[in-house]
Amino acid sequence: MFTTFLGLGVQGQTNLLFEIGKIPLSIGAGILGGLLVAVVLLKVYKLKPLNTRNTEKLLMLLALAILYFEIGENLGVASLLGVMTIGLVILEKRENSANQFAEKLAKVWVFAQVVLFTLVGAEVDIGVAIEAGLIGATIIAIGLLGRSLGVWIATLGTDLNIKERIFCMIAYMPKATVQAAIGSMPLAAGVEGGGTILAIAVLAILITAPLGAIGIKVGASILLHKDVTGD
Repeated sequence: MFTTFLGLGVQGQTNLLFEIGKIPLSIGAGILGGLLVAVVLLKVYKLKPLNTRNTEKLLMLLALAILYFEIGENLGVASLLGVMTIGLVILEKRENSANQFAEKLAKVWVFAQVVLFTLVGAEVDIGVAIEAGLIGATIIAIGLLGRSLGVWIATLGTDLNIKERIFCMIAYMPKATVQAAIGSMPLAAGVEGGGTILAIAVLAILITAPLGAIGIKVGASILLHKDVTGD
């Protein structure tokens, strides 16, 4: 949906209903493409000449995932969902390898997140952020209400009680990584108001991260109760 509306912002006047109607097709194509890439990757992993260490296998996975993302973006499919699908299939079929991949990527992320947030911070216009303060905070509040409603609906029919479901809503409040990763894309794409969008994305991080951290710590002691049975 983000890619679709970003495209609308870049293209200007176009058929809104037609573009929205393409979203389910984009999602389906993205997931199907990810499945195909995962199947090919698993077949390659089984070849004896390529029975290399997990580091080489991980590099192969990253290369194919990046290639699929770039091709998918040009074709207009939800390629990021496809990349997620690749990971899910590998976890299902080769759990040990998937866990080792995750450990290696977690080490890379320690450095990558510093670069990500530094670059985003360098792009932010403080004046625009201040100007969008009240409106931006209102937009963020509306978004959090919608997200909380979504969490409440998603936990319907589960074994969680009401207090635990409220805690889930609090736990989903902090926003940071996704906002940092895509907040600057409208600005880079030349969308009118891209600087304001980036400023609000950063404002979302500044507001929700501390509130969420405090809410999780305080809410855990109030809303959660651990049943201790047996040993």
